[in-house]
Amino acid sequence: MAQIEVKNFQRPDETREFEGNGKADLVTLAGKTVGRAIFEPGWRWSKNVKPIAGTEQCEVSHLGFCVSGRMRIFMADGTQKEVAAGDAVAIPPGHDAEVVGDESCVFVDFGEMSEYAKRT
Repeated sequence: MAQIEVKNFQRPDETREFEGNGKADLVTLAGKTVGRAIFEPGWRWSKNVKPIAGTEQCEVSHLGFCVSGRMRIFMADGTQKEVAAGDAVAIPPGHDAEVVGDESCVFVDFGEMSEYAKRT
């Protein structure tokens, strides 16, 4: 019989620091990784995660909820969208992103977080 699993981001299974301006706290539930990322003002994927990922753009898909702050996403095809507190979003691979404004963007991600900002 399946068991109920409860974890808290105050005690994550793993924390991945970015190259400045934030971190991702990860918990694994039912074999799936859920992340809470804190992107601080000035954070941009191409500056703070690209050196870790080693790819030209973010190649991880994201399915998540913006808890606070704002973020702008730049797709490889040139389209842009802004995500703000209260928004749910699905972001396909092939993008860059940056924090908008002076407030940290806190984002809970149910996508492919097991590989996000993972150092090899």
